[in-house]
Amino acid sequence: MAVTIYTTPSCGYCKVAKEFFRTQYVSFTEYNVASDQRKAEEMVRKSGQTGVPVIEVNGKIIVGFNKPEIEKALKR
Repeated sequence: MAVTIYTTPSCGYCKVAKEFFRTQYVSFTEYNVASDQRKAEEMVRKSGQTGVPVIEVNGKIIVGFNKPEIEKALKR
């Protein structure tokens, strides 16, 4: 399972998303788009969005902390 989350340090929903993944024992890769311009560009290219969080679960892009969509994407 590949989970990536694009975040910024000041994003409250990013913190909620990361905590959700931790409580579900889902490992993830986090990219801080405030300090990594290349990852910020990658996020916009994948999602068409500049807002965070942008979450990618096995290639599926989810914009924002949309718990039902995340849970659906995580079904193993």
